[in-house]
Amino acid sequence: MTLRLIVTAVTFAAIALVSTTAGASVVVDWNAAALAELRAGKLGPPIAARALAIAHTCMYDAWAAYDERAVGTVLGGTLRRPAHERTDDNKAEAISFAAYRCLVNLFPLGASRLTAVMVALGYNPENTSTNVRKPAGVGNVAAAAVIEDRRHDGSNQYGDLNPGAYSDYTGYVPRNPPMGYCIPTLPECPPLQIDDPNHWQPLIGPPELGSKTQVYIGPHWGNVRPFALTSADQFDHLRHTEPDIFKNPGHYQQNVEEVLRNSAELDAERKLIVEYWADGPDSELPPGHWGLFAQFVSQRDGHSIDQDAKMFFALHSASFDAGIVAWHFKRQFDGVRPITAIRYLKQGKMVRAFGGPGRPTEVIPGEKWMPYNPGSNLTPAFPGFISGHATFSAASAEVLRQFTGSDHFGFSTLIPADFGRVEPGVPEVDTTISYETFSDAAEEAALSRLYGGIHFADDNATGLMLGELIGRQAWEKAESYFNGTAP
Repeated sequence: MTLRLIVTAVTFAAIALVSTTAGASVVVDWNAAALAELRAGKLGPPIAARALAIAHTCMYDAWAAYDERAVGTVLGGTLRRPAHERTDDNKAEAISFAAYRCLVNLFPLGASRLTAVMVALGYNPENTSTNVRKPAGVGNVAAAAVIEDRRHDGSNQYGDLNPGAYSDYTGYVPRNPPMGYCIPTLPECPPLQIDDPNHWQPLIGPPELGSKTQVYIGPHWGNVRPFALTSADQFDHLRHTEPDIFKNPGHYQQNVEEVLRNSAELDAERKLIVEYWADGPDSELPPGHWGLFAQFVSQRDGHSIDQDAKMFFALHSASFDAGIVAWHFKRQFDGVRPITAIRYLKQGKMVRAFGGPGRPTEVIPGEKWMPYNPGSNLTPAFPGFISGHATFSAASAEVLRQFTGSDHFGFSTLIPADFGRVEPGVPEVDTTISYETFSDAAEEAALSRLYGGIHFADDNATGLMLGELIGRQAWEKAESYFNGTAP
């Protein structure tokens, strides 16, 4: 891994992650619009991945009508337009209508914002024509087909299987009662109650935010129909797809000691890595983070509208499948998070670790140990094994490697002083973070969760391994659509 943290002057000309860039294709514009809706909508990671995949599938299917070989994922080549209509203007219009229809379906509360994007691009959002001799009609028809194709895909987007969009319909019940809120700086904490230390435990948030109890996000997600995979359990037969603690009880202790060691060794650099990759509910989440990286690649390589239609479609389709597999394993094993394991194993003992916001590494009671994690809850609202960050990132990195033909990334961005949300002074001065390769970025995304005390190393290793396999399969499937060979 070749991460470099470089202290810089405020005037450093960093390559920033921006929503849109002068000269960017309309695909980038709509990707940015989708990411804005993710930030506002606060969907869980696999749900966000599905939303991005559907949006870019709508865009891709509309674009494919103006390519001589590519076929759409739902209507195949039936929308194909003659050669003289295959202009960038027509592609942009068809893509925009498809994106708009899909995103309003996915994010109905964002309709006014999405309408503003359409108007800014010069299109009339009230044009609902289905005349496929016109670009607007192509976009509207392509979007309608994709939306209908995904209506009953197991996600429960419409609350058909259980009331509430994306709600669980499988009857999941946690094995452990909720854990009361506790951090090292509190004088007293609720007593621990851990019925099964091998499994996930929901947390209760801080009193100042209403003491809300976590609800598992997406326990049914392994039932969602994938893009390229045969099923969510396609990789169950592989080695290392079961938590080591289930096979070797001694590994539980090793995991705890490793996370505690990393907690004690937290320094400014590691804290910044955790903060940068945290991607909590107020962000575009890990799938969207890689969508931002794709925007950088588009700018870096001067992409055409054709290249962006294909790249973003393949990228987000891989991320979609990554979420399905990761959440399948999360439900199958219901894996414990470090906060439960450490407090269970070290209760009544003193440990050397992160002492809480604004505190140095110090000796604290084991039952008060906390991760270094931005957000209202100390750990995400779903089990640990496998790491979503690792799986999403490895799948996305693989697609970007395949699309560009290289692992070279060359990305850097300026992190302003006091960016950190856990405590002030992270970083103390403006700092540039950079990645030479896509692999570096994926590996550090996973490592950040170990540094922060959100995951064990096993969660990361399996996620990275499976993510790469998922990304490769998604890329091959996407290529079959590009080449017109998809069945």
